[in-house]
Amino acid sequence: MILGTFKSKILIYSLLLGSFPTILIGFFSYFIAAKDVEDKVNEGNMHLLNQTRMRVEQVLDSMQRTALQFENSALLKSVMDSKLSGQDFIKVRELMKEMFNLQTQTILNQVYVVNLKHEWVVDLNSLKPLEGLNKAEFERYLDTNESIFWAAGSGEISQTANPVETDHWNSAEQTATTLRLVHKIPLLSKNASPSGILILQITAKDIRSMLEPDNLRAAQYILNEQGEAFLSPVQDRVAYRSINGEVSARIAQSGQLQGAFHAESEGKKVSVLYAKSEYNGWTYVSVVSLDKVTDQTGNIALITAAACFGIIVTVLIASLFGSRRMYSPIRTLHEFATNVQPQQADGNRKDEFEFIRDSLTSLAVSRNELDKQMKSQTVHLREFYVLKLFTEQMSGADDKYASERYGFPTGWGSLGVLQLELDNLQQSRFQEQDRELLLFAVNNIVSETLPDEARFSPIVLNHSQVTLLTCKEKDAEAAQALFYETAQHIKAKVQEYLGLECSIGISHPFQRLSDVKRAYKESSAALKLRFVLGSNIIVRYADIEDQGSAEKTVYNKLRQIEDQMMLSLEERQLGKVEQLFQRYLDELLCNGGLYQEHQLLLLQLASRTVSIAQEQGLSMQQLWNGEEELKRLFRLQTRTEIASWFDARLFKPVIEILEDMADKQFVNITRRIIEIVQEQYDRDISLEYCAAIMNFNPAYISRVFKKEMGVSFSEYLSEYRMNIAKNLLATTELKVSEIGQKVSYTNISAFIRTFRRTFGVTPGQYREQLHREEG
Repeated sequence: MILGTFKSKILIYSLLLGSFPTILIGFFSYFIAAKDVEDKVNEGNMHLLNQTRMRVEQVLDSMQRTALQFENSALLKSVMDSKLSGQDFIKVRELMKEMFNLQTQTILNQVYVVNLKHEWVVDLNSLKPLEGLNKAEFERYLDTNESIFWAAGSGEISQTANPVETDHWNSAEQTATTLRLVHKIPLLSKNASPSGILILQITAKDIRSMLEPDNLRAAQYILNEQGEAFLSPVQDRVAYRSINGEVSARIAQSGQLQGAFHAESEGKKVSVLYAKSEYNGWTYVSVVSLDKVTDQTGNIALITAAACFGIIVTVLIASLFGSRRMYSPIRTLHEFATNVQPQQADGNRKDEFEFIRDSLTSLAVSRNELDKQMKSQTVHLREFYVLKLFTEQMSGADDKYASERYGFPTGWGSLGVLQLELDNLQQSRFQEQDRELLLFAVNNIVSETLPDEARFSPIVLNHSQVTLLTCKEKDAEAAQALFYETAQHIKAKVQEYLGLECSIGISHPFQRLSDVKRAYKESSAALKLRFVLGSNIIVRYADIEDQGSAEKTVYNKLRQIEDQMMLSLEERQLGKVEQLFQRYLDELLCNGGLYQEHQLLLLQLASRTVSIAQEQGLSMQQLWNGEEELKRLFRLQTRTEIASWFDARLFKPVIEILEDMADKQFVNITRRIIEIVQEQYDRDISLEYCAAIMNFNPAYISRVFKKEMGVSFSEYLSEYRMNIAKNLLATTELKVSEIGQKVSYTNISAFIRTFRRTFGVTPGQYREQLHREEG
């Protein structure tokens, strides 16, 4: 025999077992780490890009709000009706002072107020006649359909510029140096002609200064709606032209507002991140070289390789010493086997284990040892046989053979099934996860309490402890009385040893083992009665056998209570939901035997509750911990546990989610109603019309609007129309009836009454006051 063969196998196996996983893990660790580094850098760059977008949008939004405030100022309205000249230096000075104040609110380098009617222009420096400036620039603004829009250009609005030059900023060879917010005065419908233009100008340099990221790894710039980097230098626009086209194509194809991809720019691979703004349609782009992103992966590769090499060397050394130690008991065992059976020459034997196997095969196992092993397994075989009886995997027809083989009781008069379940673990020192162990403890208590001739082997089945009882009595009533006493005795022992309450269901007495499955179902049905009577009870199936089924009226009443609970949930009234649920449990557990199907009805109620959250876009996983919650629902033992579970796991979480979403929804609803009023005030709009557009109930959005604005919808609509009418009276020569029609009043009398109620004077009186003040 060749000695040491197995020792070599141990050494080779140890090396492979240690080296191969190490190399594999090192390989994947490097690529995973490299990918994680890139993802983290991209995540940080996207965060910086969004910060940049918010800074720019904050400045632009500040300019818009500043322009609106200035446009609605009384000073601007008064001067727009005046033909200013050098003699009106007081008004001009006040107007320029207000324009200088705009610079304190946002970063502006120039402001223009253009009066098209009286043909004058006021900027931060002087008053100028309109005919001396670039009229083509203003005509281009007037040709634009929007009343408020952004325009870009180069430098100031000069006197010598021509229409061709004013648009050169939009070409690929030029870069815009200014960004202008243009407001037509007043903000009328698209078909009306404005009387003036308000222009707020900011330099492109100021915008570009916001695009400088905190880390110098990335380059950031902005694309306009046409996909042009209009604020970037010419060299950057040329370098990133292919990237800009790819960004525009990806947004158009996917419809997603932000994303990332790899590209090539000037022969270098780069990582591109983009985020399109919903504010004005601009796209913010960040470009960073992949060399900078992955400059740390080289160090990671070296560290990983060094670590793997060190581990392999360690494994080699450990394998040499370990194989020697592991082979030591094998050598000892081989020497022992040699003493049992002398070694013989055998050219076919491969290693030491084959010799040891041959030696052990020659040893005979005595019959006494086999009998002892069989007896040690008798307990498990008896429990296995009983388990098969309850699960109908064994017919139980050969009663005498089973009794003799497994040592079960013989000569019984009646059999009965006793099923025990533990109650209210939450109110004890144990946890729910201890239930299975406690049931095995109860199983041992039953085994020790009842003699072998009074029972088959007790088992644990379906979260309950089940015992097949026997007695000499053939009379059913006498057998039931005896089984009831046995149940009381077991219940007392469980209370004594474990300090726990339990409920027990007892089946009808029967004589044949083949009826065990039916009797088990009877004990389960009897045990369900504790949902009505409460915990810590003993119930015989005979006591509930004569109960009738639930009437249809009970189901209808349950359905009505369910509907009321769902309505209260949607209205976020937790107290009312809990009160209705107690009524629901009263009807479910105390009427017409519905306790036998209470789990399905409770599952239906839980499903309806979850559907309310799902209608708000939430998944079941946000409320429930997968299938575990469903299993928990079917294992609830008492009415108290049911009420506690529904309150903690469904009602409170759903109401909290609805309240959180309602707060966010209120702001969006109010903002949308205001937009509808401001855009369609000249039409016949109503609260029902707004509700139909937004797919909400009119009464609901009425409450939301009143809560957010402090006034009703009709009051807000009337006040807004009257302000528009007031502006038209001041800025136009339209008749009162025409102005009333423009603000959707076909009845001139109603218009005059509303105007007088709002401002204290009639429209005609208001216009006369204006004329007197101007005169």
